[in-house]
Amino acid sequence: MASQIARPHNYIVGDTITIHSPTGNTRCLPKPRTLADLIAGLHLIFQDDDIDIEEVKRYLGSYTAKDDEWKNLVKFDAHRYTRNLIDEGNGKFNLILLCWGGGQRSCIHDHSNSHCFMKVMKGGLTETKFEWPEDENSPMVNVGIEKVEKDEVVYINDSIGLHRVGNTSKTETACSLHLYSPPFQDCQTFDQNSGHKVRCHVTFHTKFGNKICYGNANMCAEN
Repeated sequence: MASQIARPHNYIVGDTITIHSPTGNTRCLPKPRTLADLIAGLHLIFQDDDIDIEEVKRYLGSYTAKDDEWKNLVKFDAHRYTRNLIDEGNGKFNLILLCWGGGQRSCIHDHSNSHCFMKVMKGGLTETKFEWPEDENSPMVNVGIEKVEKDEVVYINDSIGLHRVGNTSKTETACSLHLYSPPFQDCQTFDQNSGHKVRCHVTFHTKFGNKICYGNANMCAEN
């Protein structure tokens, strides 16, 4: 399972984010003003072997999303939400922009023992968490629903449980930035009524702004 370590004491002063890690080290990072700044800071944070969950959450939360600077990455599809890879994190993480049309949502899914951070960039999303099913013959247990608003950050890993994310608005679109560490290529999706699970390969709608074509490959997206 993705491991968690003790929470650091973090704070923001002016243009600098100061992080006191559980090991006693102090790190100062510039407050990200742009998406490019945010990505550069994440590369610095993920130079370490251990992932400090609260550090990543605080850093993602310190960035105020501005539509005009990443609008060229926004790609919607009328039939499903899209997953658009924007950075590969030197193999340490994937940073993905998900674009949600009105009423679109994910399957219930796991995260293949990886960390999952989600920051809402535009609109609002609903996260529904579930317990792992004990078998494949009974309904899954819903353990909580949370509305995630613009610039808020949430976190999950497989030790916490499973989740489904969706845009409950029928008229407004939404976008969210997802960071997965380590990156993964497959995940499990679950049927809410039975707990039955299916392993599927995750795909991207675009990579670095370029459309990806998979032909007749079996496609399934997680978030």
